[in-house]
Amino acid sequence: MKAVQFSEHGDRDVIEYDEFPDPTPDRDEVLVDVKAGALNHLDVWTRKGLPGLDLDMPHVPGSDAAGVVLEVGENVTRFEPGDRVAVSAGVYCGKCEFCRDGEYSMCVNYHIIGEHVRGVHGERAAVPEDNLVEVPTGVEWETAAAAPLVFQTAWRMLLNRGDLDAGEKVLVLGASGGVGHAAVQIADYAGAEVYATASSDEKLAYAEEVGADYTINYDENDFAAEIRELTGKRGVDMVVDHVGAATYPDSIKSLAKGGRVVTCGATTGPNPGASLNRIFWNQLSVIGSTMANPGEVDDVLELVWDGTFEPRIRETLPMSETASAHELLEDREGFGKVVVVPDSEYDG
Repeated sequence: MKAVQFSEHGDRDVIEYDEFPDPTPDRDEVLVDVKAGALNHLDVWTRKGLPGLDLDMPHVPGSDAAGVVLEVGENVTRFEPGDRVAVSAGVYCGKCEFCRDGEYSMCVNYHIIGEHVRGVHGERAAVPEDNLVEVPTGVEWETAAAAPLVFQTAWRMLLNRGDLDAGEKVLVLGASGGVGHAAVQIADYAGAEVYATASSDEKLAYAEEVGADYTINYDENDFAAEIRELTGKRGVDMVVDHVGAATYPDSIKSLAKGGRVVTCGATTGPNPGASLNRIFWNQLSVIGSTMANPGEVDDVLELVWDGTFEPRIRETLPMSETASAHELLEDREGFGKVVVVPDSEYDG
């Protein structure tokens, strides 16, 4: 088969789309004929190399994909050939104290398909049964591929870890990205007053379309100062910050007394100043969140499948142009997700 792959960490020029051994499903796995995949910033970081990440090379990246079941292992009971499925990339042991308590995304052995183990950006992929969800007939492959990682992440951040209530004020940073545009929609759905930042008026217009009540161009304005002005110096109850060191100080400044920052990533760096003085004086909380549990995945994807939430697609490219897809993510061009399709499936 053909698959996206790289044999060393580095710049975009390490990415190839070439022959790769056909996957063979294990007894608990499902062989999927991939119809579409989607990129996340995680793919960029994995390609560049992360501290402590030791991959078997060549590595096939990709945490998001959707397609048709070709074959199932002997222990598989939930799927059969012909079923439409999408990948939910978080892998857990099911046996540790956290898994036994139902907190699978806190598993001591938690890892992510495409980051820690072989991914799904190829013509076919062998995926554990527990990492697949059913995709209803009528849902476009691009939508099915683009939704799982970012919508599950944003759902858990806001509703489980962040405990968002209707009527609260929520600031979503980087609202044009995958997690950001999902978080705007989920916050709006939950009845919050939504503030969103992005780097252009075009992106902000999209953020308004999907649920933002107020928008801030962070290239032209100090978003913390803007939040203080828009809220009458009160601040917001929650900041959704997946950007990291570059935004964290202003995220803390944007909070009302008793507010919380919820984070799932650190694109611009993991080690900002702690702002402990503001945290204790204003009684703030900083809350981490990673991916989601299976029930949370089912809940949010049901709302994607029925059209309540919409994964916006900024570009669809053949897998042979995955390097260009990485460039779109790194240059932060456009609004929403970038989708890649196996060349054999791509129709332009």
